Amino acid sequence: MADPITPEVSQRICAHMNDDHAEAVLLYAKAYGKADQAIAAQMTAIDPEGMDLSVTLESTPSGATTLRIPFERRLTDSEDAHQTLIGMVRQARSQVS
Repeated sequence: MADPITPEVSQRICAHMNDDHAEAVLLYAKAYGKADQAIAAQMTAIDPEGMDLSVTLESTPSGATTLRIPFERRLTDSEDAHQTLIGMVRQARSQVS
């Protein structure tokens, strides 16, 4: 059984995404956050309604902006988050050149 998305689970997911899937996090910023000029992104939080990203833009490399990316539906648990993030990166890859 998967874990509910608690603050601790959010931290675990964010650490994993930032450490192992940085390219995917950047794609989320570009495709879903409409941050075409993003050069770096970090996932800072995830909850059942969406994810928060800290994004560095090409035009302001010395500072980051925060983006909120809502999910299409409310997530139920960590496995749902996992599957949703996989689906979102697949969709983002087809949207961003």
